[in-house]
Amino acid sequence: MKDGMNMCMFMQNTLTRLMRLPLISVALVQGKAFGGGAELTTACDFRLMTPGSEIRFVHKHMGLVPGWGGAARLVRIVGSGAALQLLSGTARVDPEKALRLGFSEQTLSSSDETRALEEARAWLSQYTEGPVSVIRAMKKVVTAGRELPLEDALRTEKDIFGTVWGGPANLQALVRRPKHK
Repeated sequence: MKDGMNMCMFMQNTLTRLMRLPLISVALVQGKAFGGGAELTTACDFRLMTPGSEIRFVHKHMGLVPGWGGAARLVRIVGSGAALQLLSGTARVDPEKALRLGFSEQTLSSSDETRALEEARAWLSQYTEGPVSVIRAMKKVVTAGRELPLEDALRTEKDIFGTVWGGPANLQALVRRPKHK
C-alpha cells in the first residue's frame, strides 16, 4: 500500500509540475492512452489525436480511481457530468467524442508517426510563435486564472502585465504598428 501511495504522490507532483510549466504543452495521442496515459493527457494544455487513437480512463476496471490528479483536471476540462461519465463508464474516447466534449482541440489528418508529429508541431506553432517572454507571461496568467481565487488571479495578471508593458516585445510592436484584422 505504501508503494502505491508513494507512486501516487510522485505522479501527482510530476504532472502538476508539467501542467505548471512556463511553456505551452500538447499531448499528441497516437494509439491508446489508457489509465495513467489518460491522466497524463489532462496535465497538458492541449490534446491532439490521430485517427484511430483512443483515450480511456480504465481505473474502475482495476478497482481504482485516478490517483495522479487526472480526475480533478478532467473535471476542469470537460465539466463534472462528462468527467463522471468518462470515469465511471470507462468510456472509449475516440477523436470525434474528444472534440465533442472539448477534451481535444483537433484530430490530425495522419496516423503516421512522423507526419502526425510534424502536424502537431505546425498546429502548436500558432500558439508558440512570438517573443518567448510574452508566451511565458500568457501561460502564467492562464495558470493563475485556473488555479487562484479571482482576486489573486487579477493581482497576478496585473503584476505580469507590468513585466511586459514597456518591455522589448511591447516597444518593438509599437514601432511596427501592427494592423489587427
